[in-house]
Amino acid sequence: MNRKMILQTAVAVVMMMGGHRVMADNLMADLQLKARVGYSIGGTAPLGMPATIRSIDSYSLTPSLTFGLDAAVPLSDAVGLAVGLHVGNKAMKVEVTTKAYHMEMKKGDSQIEGLFTGHVKQDVTQWMLTLPLQATYSLSEKLVLRGGPYASLLLHRDFSGIASDGYLRQGNPTGPKIEIGNKEGEWATYDFSDEMRPLQFGVGVGADWLLGSCFGLSADLDWGLTGIFKSEFKTVEQTLYPIYGTIGAFYQF
Repeated sequence: MNRKMILQTAVAVVMMMGGHRVMADNLMADLQLKARVGYSIGGTAPLGMPATIRSIDSYSLTPSLTFGLDAAVPLSDAVGLAVGLHVGNKAMKVEVTTKAYHMEMKKGDSQIEGLFTGHVKQDVTQWMLTLPLQATYSLSEKLVLRGGPYASLLLHRDFSGIASDGYLRQGNPTGPKIEIGNKEGEWATYDFSDEMRPLQFGVGVGADWLLGSCFGLSADLDWGLTGIFKSEFKTVEQTLYPIYGTIGAFYQF
């Protein structure tokens, strides 16, 4: 390679580096940051209620809060790309009546498994660190639609509860009958927290509505695509998906 070719190559590399620097500077200049806070309402449930759950007797709101920071860059006048880092809780408290629902539980010092008919009180808590990756579409300067996949790393997980006011048939519908009472010492407990997935994936959609120059309101719906339990866990027969809606506010820097 002669001196002329070396010089031309060096000039081309410098121009490319300069071009990338200009592009990076433009992206940083257009970078939009939003700090978020929200309250989530939803549940961890199967798609379609199984016949073994006869009724939902109560559902209690829980402190399901979420906090996050998003960074978005425009790709055109209307389309953009946003990535975020959120920490939040997806929780619920629910009471149901079951009929021949497959359960594994602890009564006194004994671990029992079979088909339970009676009352179940269930607590689910999932504190998680979530990374959403979303495409954005600006309908106007004030209204932006969002949608895309997310991954969540669970920081704390709890799936536990109490079974009472019924009985359990061990093994099969005609197995030995174990009475389950409605007082402490008579009821049975269960805890499947260790069987929950440490990593979950799903999709989310949402909208941001800017009210002024900086503050705005948001609405989101997150739908988990992976069940909350590990694939080898079979005690809970139905796949349970976390499905939550979030109403929130944001500050645009």
